[in-house]
Amino acid sequence: MIRKPIRKPIRKPVRKPLRNNFVKSEKSFNFKIINISLFIIRVLLGCVFIFSGFVKAIDPLGFTYKIDDYLRSFGGFFESLSVVAFPASIALSTLELLIGLNLIFKIQLKRTGFLALLFMLVMTPLTLYIALYNPVSDCGCFGDALVISNWATFYKNLVLILMVVIILFNYHNLESKIQPRLQWIIAGLFVFFGIGISIYSFRHLPLIDFMPYKIGVNIPAAMVIPENALSDKYETTFIYEKDGLKKEFTLENYPKGDSTWKFVDQKSVLLVKGYTPPIHDFSIVNSQYEDITNQILSDSLQTYLLIMYDLTQTNDEGAKLVESKYQKALKSGIQFYALTGSSDEEVEKFKLKNKVTFPFCKTDPITLKTIIRANPGLVLIKKGTVVGKWNWRDIE
Repeated sequence: MIRKPIRKPIRKPVRKPLRNNFVKSEKSFNFKIINISLFIIRVLLGCVFIFSGFVKAIDPLGFTYKIDDYLRSFGGFFESLSVVAFPASIALSTLELLIGLNLIFKIQLKRTGFLALLFMLVMTPLTLYIALYNPVSDCGCFGDALVISNWATFYKNLVLILMVVIILFNYHNLESKIQPRLQWIIAGLFVFFGIGISIYSFRHLPLIDFMPYKIGVNIPAAMVIPENALSDKYETTFIYEKDGLKKEFTLENYPKGDSTWKFVDQKSVLLVKGYTPPIHDFSIVNSQYEDITNQILSDSLQTYLLIMYDLTQTNDEGAKLVESKYQKALKSGIQFYALTGSSDEEVEKFKLKNKVTFPFCKTDPITLKTIIRANPGLVLIKKGTVVGKWNWRDIE
């Protein structure tokens, strides 16, 4: 009996359900979206910190002035802390640079995230106070490079806090390929870079000049207000008293000609901020109290302006060095004026102490701080145009 061979049943290949493939592809797509979002948040957050730290680092004196304004506006004990304003300006700008660069290059992300959060938790309540009470005109968070309102600064900080929290919750998805020991070395180089750029800019001048009096600016042209420019609009309120009762009036209904009402006070509130030219407070008064601003700005020859906003803080070595420059200017027929905001008594003391002979004129000290970040600093103008600026260390 012949047996027929047993045929094995042909098994059809099992196809995986399309549903599983779809779920995997959807998860992969969502993962990519999350990674792209984290990349954008990390880079954007890092760039904001770098920009904020850099514009402060290249202008350490400007940031020092802003910190000093804060401390004086708070009054009391805080005013005594003005001596630490300069080192604080370098420390804060370096810290912001460190946080920003660490975020960009994924250096110590967990520690950097907590450091950024701590920084924002300190700064955000401070900016809220500034927005509510307006002790300074602007926070100075982006130096003179970008001036924004106090409320805009507070809202910006809220957004930054949210971005920092997102980074902290997802730092494990942002692992760096750089070895931990090398990350510490890189972070140290970032700190060295931040401090170094601040010290260099202090000893010379800001690497980038964002101020209204930068080289190439024509001062008279920068003071012009366009014909159709918007003017400031104020709401004026008058307070009058009658029979012991005080009442507020407007310009339309105040008791004009009514002698039964006694004037007490007047209040003006700015409703709309009008156009303000880049330079609006530049004036020079000589020792005879004559305004010589136009005379200096219209001079077709070169004129040196020696800037010393506060003689009690002026570097004596720099003043003596400038004296030799003044003597050379006299021989060349070049006009030379020293501008200060100090009193006449301080001027006389300064002359005797440093044996200088150049003529002194008066200018608002805040304006002088804005013209050049040096004390003393030398500015060369011709026909009202700034053609040169030097820290006293670079005068030779």
